[in-house]
Amino acid sequence: MNVRRSIAGVAVALAAPALSSCGFDAPTDQIYNPAVGVNDQSGTVDVLNALIVSASDGSGTLVATLVNNDLSEDDELKAVAGTGEDQGVQVTLGDATDIPAAQLVSLAEDGTIRVEGEAVVPGATVSMTFTFDRGAAVTLDLPVVEHDSEGPYADVPVS
Repeated sequence: MNVRRSIAGVAVALAAPALSSCGFDAPTDQIYNPAVGVNDQSGTVDVLNALIVSASDGSGTLVATLVNNDLSEDDELKAVAGTGEDQGVQVTLGDATDIPAAQLVSLAEDGTIRVEGEAVVPGATVSMTFTFDRGAAVTLDLPVVEHDSEGPYADVPVS
């Protein structure tokens, strides 16, 4: 009987270090983005799956989903600009982009945000700052992906 208790005690002692590694920072508790684009969920407006789709070197279309987490106040995307080494990148917003309270807006649907500059080359990243009317500005390194007529970004309007 004592031998069984001893064996059980040794088994528990050996299992304790392995079981203690299961904590709150386990990989299964981390946010995972299975898409090419990048995310920022730190402010009132989430910027999700942001990237640039390019059909030719030097120009592209900015694609992202903007989610207004404020339940009562609308927001607006006021500007997108290159930052840091990419401050020479020019961005044309087109029409103002309103983001209704508790709603999302997909920037890919109409392709109105044009990005131009030497840094806009498929395979590169471009550092961009999103500025909102009410929410905090967000800076992200956006990947530039190639526009392909049969790929996942085939429906994105590019010129």
